[in-house]
Amino acid sequence: MTIERTATTAKESGDATLEAVARTTPRRRRVVAATAATLLVGVLAGCSSPVEGEGRSSLFNPNYVGGMPVVDGPSGVRADAPDPESSAEYGDGGKVDRLALLAVDDVVEYWEKHYTDPPMDGSFEPVGNLASYDSTERFGPILCGMETYDFANAFFCPKADLIAWDRGQLVPTGIKYFGDASIAALLAHEYGHAVQTMGDLVDRSTPVIVREQQADCFAGSYIRWVTEGSSPRFELNTGDGLNRVLAAAITISDPILTPEDQEMVEEGHGTALDRVAAFQTGFIDGVDMCARIDLESIENNRGDLPLVLDTDAGQTGEAPLNEELVKTTVAALNTIFTPEKPPAVSMQPAAQPCPDAKATPPVSYCPSTNTLTVDLAGLQKAGRQPSREERVLIQGDNTAISVLASRYALALQHQRGVKVDDISAALRTACLTGVSQRKMVEPIKVPEGGDIVLTAGDFDEAVAGLLNNGLAASDVNGTTVAAGFTRIMAYRSGIINPDADACYTRFP
Repeated sequence: MTIERTATTAKESGDATLEAVARTTPRRRRVVAATAATLLVGVLAGCSSPVEGEGRSSLFNPNYVGGMPVVDGPSGVRADAPDPESSAEYGDGGKVDRLALLAVDDVVEYWEKHYTDPPMDGSFEPVGNLASYDSTERFGPILCGMETYDFANAFFCPKADLIAWDRGQLVPTGIKYFGDASIAALLAHEYGHAVQTMGDLVDRSTPVIVREQQADCFAGSYIRWVTEGSSPRFELNTGDGLNRVLAAAITISDPILTPEDQEMVEEGHGTALDRVAAFQTGFIDGVDMCARIDLESIENNRGDLPLVLDTDAGQTGEAPLNEELVKTTVAALNTIFTPEKPPAVSMQPAAQPCPDAKATPPVSYCPSTNTLTVDLAGLQKAGRQPSREERVLIQGDNTAISVLASRYALALQHQRGVKVDDISAALRTACLTGVSQRKMVEPIKVPEGGDIVLTAGDFDEAVAGLLNNGLAASDVNGTTVAAGFTRIMAYRSGIINPDADACYTRFP
């Protein structure tokens, strides 16, 4: 996000961009025959409580995910899971490889039951070769023609009929931060590439983004099978468990694309929003819809949202989270929505607690006073870009600004006369936040002069926030929708159809 003034910019320069291992290596080290799943680890720190109550839309029902009830429960390897049947070359026989092999066995069983002609050609044959390596070993094996030292990845290599994974960094870190089921999803993604090949769904002319979106979709269809209780090896609850698998999926997205990377737009995994959408398609609609994914369908799913967002002067795209940004953002929101009574903004705690709503730091909305109260230090913390060593989900200025926009969305709802303290309000809030953010893709002129515009990576930062704490998809009391799956769907619905009235129709 940037703020531009007539003579100066409020842009903060520096080297704050999050550069985890996977965001710097895959494009330089990608081999034509190998599809790399890259590593950027994260921590989910949910702090809001789920809303109770029934939603009226079957697609966005807050108590269901793709028709399945949202429930807590165990996630990971089943207590009665069988021993792995597969074996991996170069493996060490340890716990990490055992988990990976269990995942491979599970995905194979899934495809033995779900591979059909059509939509795929022929019949399913398990991948012939599996390999495990340790990316911390300087003289590890050469796989698919490439060195594996310092290559924290998992990949499918068509020419060798091989799936390989890094037991040294990638898989252990995924287990630690996202749970055992995330490794099953990771290898389901790689197996999706194998199914593409054997099913003649892709050829050399197929853009990489199509291959990746299909693989994400196939992973989503497999994870649906696990959550339904069909897997003999893994189990996954549809609450926090599924949220963590989604978080793992977005952290293996490609480096942020800017206009300088225009020629590579079709040669990557896609943004966090793209990846979650593809995963959700597989989870909800199954294998047949995954097989139909092509570049046209990807573009249609994005509406008219640009594949590439701008950045400024080669900088980080991060604006300083200060009082100026807060006031400029609210001014831009006033321009976008033109409310009859725009909310006031206070940078100081209220003298008395709001009588009709709880505080939701770092930004709170009080209906009775029509005031947004901003805890600037808290907002800065929410939007601070972490260092590589901190190993948290990607976040930045728009992680914080999307929360500010969501509290503004509550002011719009209150002025419209609808409830702001129920489940529908939480979903409308996410939708209206998406509307506002889609409008900010183009520069928004503010009365004070200059403009504000989203930049490369901002949507990923918002999606990470939706998974981390869900505040941008919460009601006036900060009560959020339990499933990150549904939070992101509601937010995305406002981006793809940026019509505020549609949010009220969708979530009455």
